[in-house]
Order: sequence, then C-alpha cells, then structure tokens
Amino acid sequence: MEKKTIYITEFDFDRLYGLVESADPNIRDKTHLLQLKEELEQGEVIEPPDIPSDVITMNSKFRVLDQEGGIQSDYTLVFPHQADFSKNRISILAPMGVALIGCKVGDTVAWKIQSGQKRFKILEILYQPEASGDFHR
Repeated sequence: MEKKTIYITEFDFDRLYGLVESADPNIRDKTHLLQLKEELEQGEVIEPPDIPSDVITMNSKFRVLDQEGGIQSDYTLVFPHQADFSKNRISILAPMGVALIGCKVGDTVAWKIQSGQKRFKILEILYQPEASGDFHR
C-alpha cells in the first residue's frame, strides 16, 4: 500500500508526541508507540483552524467500510484512557488508531492483525472537533 501524507493539528501533535515521549518504555503497546512516533514525524503539522474538515483528528467520529466484510461502522479516535471498544472508542495506540490518525475521507488504510491484514475505507467524518470550532479539547 502506498504511503500517504497524513495531516495532524499542531495541538494533537504536541499531545501525542508528549504521550509517546512520556510512555513507560516497558509497556505492552511499545510497538504501537513507535509506529505513532513515526507517523507523527512524517506527517504534515497544521494549525487547528486550517485542518481540512475531512481529516481524522483526535476525538473525531467517523464512518468506515470494512473492505473484507463490507460492513460500515462508526468509531471515535481517542486517547488511551478514554478507549472503550464496546462504545467504538478506539485508542490512538491501537493498530487501528495509529493507521487512521491524519487520514482523510476516501483513503483506504490497512494494518496487520494476527490473521493477516485489516483494510478500511474512510467513508465520512461525522464529527471533527476543529470543524466544529472546538480547538481546546
């Protein structure tokens, strides 16, 4: 899969980079932390008011299509302490979260799972804090 440019707000960048830098080096999500750090370092950092409204930022709610099963689902991308899979609140440190941050509507994202690879197409942003004027979450 071709590597796409991801877009991240300066506010999210600062909080996520802080999360990466302050994490216990022995945590079980270390691989995901390193992947997130790489995504952050390769992404294009944008002022919050300038982020396109079709980009997944922290606390965004979005709809995806599972390309294998054809099922549409809604998720919210959150910080680890807010994650609750039963409520479709996906941690930024989950493989899915790392894959989705900074992507936009129309993108297809993939990440490894035990049985192979999971692929989702981003269909719609249902709520993005920056598009709603919420710059101080």
